[in-house]
Amino acid sequence: MAESRVSDDLWQEFHTVVNMTSRELSEWLRTEATGEQGQVLSPDATPPELELGEHVLAILGKRRTDLTPEDIDTMTTVVDQVRTLRGDELEPEAGDDDVRRLLMSFGHDPLKPPEA
Repeated sequence: MAESRVSDDLWQEFHTVVNMTSRELSEWLRTEATGEQGQVLSPDATPPELELGEHVLAILGKRRTDLTPEDIDTMTTVVDQVRTLRGDELEPEAGDDDVRRLLMSFGHDPLKPPEA
């Protein structure tokens, strides 16, 4: 099997925009997967952003050398989505609640200050 190589730029950018820890993201996804009535959504009703978030969570648990082409595609998608919604500046900003919830489903908390 051919080794999948993620570029240094994508690796760094992904870990810059995904500013939530694995634990934070996992807890957020569990919270979001619970419907307003407090019931867990069926797998058929899982929103795409939560599926993407689960894939981000899996990527965070992998070594760089273990990434698959699908992982690299997900990383690219997440970076593109966050940059589209946030721009180049990732300074803490509350913004629209729906946008914040979407971003957090990808592992990006817009209220969290960037790492120094």
